Amino acid sequence: MQTLRLNANNGEDIRTAAQILRDGGLVGIPTETVYGLAANALDGKAVAAIFAAKGRPMDNPLIVHISSFDQIYQLVREVTPEAEKLAEAFWPGPMTMILPKSDKIPDEVSAGLSTVAIRFPSHPAAKALIDAAGIPLAAPSANLSGHPSPTTAEHVLNDLDGKIGAVVDGGPCGVGVESTVITLASKPPRLLRPGGITLEQLRRVLGTVEMDSAVLNPLQEGVRASSPGMKYKHYSPKANVIIIDGSFDAYKNYVNGHRGDGVAALCYNGEAEALTVPTVCYGGEDNYSEQARELFDALRRLDEIHAKTVYARCPEPKGVGLAVYNRLIRAAGFEVLHLD
Repeated sequence: MQTLRLNANNGEDIRTAAQILRDGGLVGIPTETVYGLAANALDGKAVAAIFAAKGRPMDNPLIVHISSFDQIYQLVREVTPEAEKLAEAFWPGPMTMILPKSDKIPDEVSAGLSTVAIRFPSHPAAKALIDAAGIPLAAPSANLSGHPSPTTAEHVLNDLDGKIGAVVDGGPCGVGVESTVITLASKPPRLLRPGGITLEQLRRVLGTVEMDSAVLNPLQEGVRASSPGMKYKHYSPKANVIIIDGSFDAYKNYVNGHRGDGVAALCYNGEAEALTVPTVCYGGEDNYSEQARELFDALRRLDEIHAKTVYARCPEPKGVGLAVYNRLIRAAGFEVLHLD
């Protein structure tokens, strides 16, 4: 299969991508978070092709993307007052809400669950494509399952060239990590995956919002994942990633004392010159939004330098930093070394 490279700013290219989607094909699409691998959310056979292209386990649910709030009414059984408040505050934007699904949602989308995850992205190309296709789009990240998520069209092609119908190039993603996921199918609402909308922001709108234990820990044995990004090791480069929790002096001494073939450091801007191993930086130490925007590209660059063991600076799990920490501990398989 030839994968077309299309331009998000070209109307004819958007119409070409929309036709591929209406015909049951797969298209890599830009959003403000990461690039998604989209299919017709109402066509179970098309959605199943997403899992095949990615090598994604079928028990890992997908997010349905819409281009106007009114479209949610055909996809869920009830739009609650909480959902209306969240939509007013954060849509369009990097937030996904989970609600009981309607009969229109195929089991392939919800992984057999009674709920569905819905998002209204803010990227203009995503909205234009959904509008042109005339259908809601199911779309996980457009990468091979387990790899770092793609934040450029080139990342999508590196993983899926020849496996999908097209990729729409909309430039680098602005947020850089997947959307915040909150379930409204439980009382009180619960944060399942942190993202660009923070736990503090959610609480300002809804009051009580719990944080699921799987945000910071492995999903417990026998528990079904109700959101993408909860169950499996994700976002991983080929190297073995080990998070180092401690001061920079402790980190520097540990890394420099363990240099060797294939050893690399994932550190903050301005720290590379103090380290004696190859380095990749992922933003400023106190700039959580920059860390989020640069993390996945940095993880991919570790593969480019053929790193085998990576010692990673530990993000601070607060604000958007919670999303960065959540992604990195999954990339590391929850391997954290506490030095202080």
